[in-house]
Amino acid sequence: MTRLCREGPAPAPGIVHLGPGAFFRAFGAIYTDDAMAAEGGDWGITAVSLKSATARDQLVPQGCVYTSVMQSPDDVPLRVISSIVDVLVAPEDPAAVLAVMAAPSTRIVSLTITEKGYAHAPSTGRLDVNQADITHDLGGGGGGGGGGGGGAPRSAIGFIVAALALRRDAGLAPFTVLTCDNLPDNGALLRSLVTEFAALRDADLAEWIVEHVAFPATMVDRITPATTPEDIDALTALTGTVDLAMVAHEPFRQWVIEDVFPTGRPRWEAGGAQFVASVAAHETMKLRCLNGTHSTLAYLGYLAGYETIAGTVGDPAFAAFCTQLLRDEIVPTLVQPEGEDLPAYCAALLARYRNPAIRHRTWQIAMDGSQKLPQRILGTLSDNLNAGRCAPGLTLAVAGWMRYVSGVDEQGAAIELRDPMAEALRAASDGAADAAGKVDALLAFDAVFEPELARNSAFREALVRAYLGLETRGAQKMVQEGAT
Repeated sequence: MTRLCREGPAPAPGIVHLGPGAFFRAFGAIYTDDAMAAEGGDWGITAVSLKSATARDQLVPQGCVYTSVMQSPDDVPLRVISSIVDVLVAPEDPAAVLAVMAAPSTRIVSLTITEKGYAHAPSTGRLDVNQADITHDLGGGGGGGGGGGGGAPRSAIGFIVAALALRRDAGLAPFTVLTCDNLPDNGALLRSLVTEFAALRDADLAEWIVEHVAFPATMVDRITPATTPEDIDALTALTGTVDLAMVAHEPFRQWVIEDVFPTGRPRWEAGGAQFVASVAAHETMKLRCLNGTHSTLAYLGYLAGYETIAGTVGDPAFAAFCTQLLRDEIVPTLVQPEGEDLPAYCAALLARYRNPAIRHRTWQIAMDGSQKLPQRILGTLSDNLNAGRCAPGLTLAVAGWMRYVSGVDEQGAAIELRDPMAEALRAASDGAADAAGKVDALLAFDAVFEPELARNSAFREALVRAYLGLETRGAQKMVQEGAT
């Protein structure tokens, strides 16, 4: 069986992307492929993996091309994507990463590194200087050139600051820094984290970044399950070629971008990207409606024994609970985004979740909940409480997360908990004697819960009741009661 390979020359590079996982290959790389197909341009992508060599080992042997598989109930369209031109593994050769980021041809550095990759406290938005990679980069990594130190960075923020220092010292214009992760006000947040880091190393560099570097905000949306060996085998049987880098995704996609690119950008609108003056309302809509209900379904669905989101919403009680949650607790907190129909958007979400061709595992979505909860659920919950509205569905979602991080499911089986705070969360839960003690122990994590919310007695009492209900009656019964 032959391996998929590139046909024809690769485009010249213009973008460096940090985090070439499945989502980026199903999203940003496809939009860039669309842009170059429509208008050309030197916008080839040099992808950088900050940790693992997996993406490099999958992509480089096949010329960095891969297959996009659009999964729908009716059809499975295939498309070979060729916008990625190289893959570097940062721990193996950090100097090569800095060199390509500092190259004059690089005009955009984009990121899909998940919430935890930003090394911040989600409840405050501040840089976590005690995070291991940040501590390393502040202590000696930086790559020279005004960044301080002579070692090599490990964190995304460390690489960005070191590369910007090199460009400043060489008299080059800075690249635009484009975050494509699910974080509130993500462009401003990344600007704050980068300048906070830079100020700890070089105050002049921090000032230069504030004055000269653009950090556009974005909203990204496409459901992309983790690729399985069965997906690869099915594609091989269909095409006769092996593609270890393939990605499967839903038909829907949406990219809303703040149009601030001083050194130029691809014509992403050729693929349907929306350029707006402010992304804030779209971003909040997506974080709260899609990501908020996704996480809710993930925790409660997993506890109820469902493996996938499609399976979870196939249960009428979960579908009704999700509909009620959107209508009564999420949409009332939103500002109408330009060009959007909120009721139609919410109805479309349920249809997307029900797509039987998409096997998006509840376990996958449940990962890194300590980093996701504040922007996906807790902000919405606080807005409801501040407006004098009860939020029983969101409270149950938080209780579901608390039960999940205990590390044991309703049948007594161990949960494979993936979270940067997993050990501390599990220890806090294990160290409490009853439901009230477990809730209090977890509310004490101020990196997750803002103090004002944690001190809200009405919320705390409702959360204890919800947690106790999950312990005694189970997630299925609690969701069924919450949907009535």
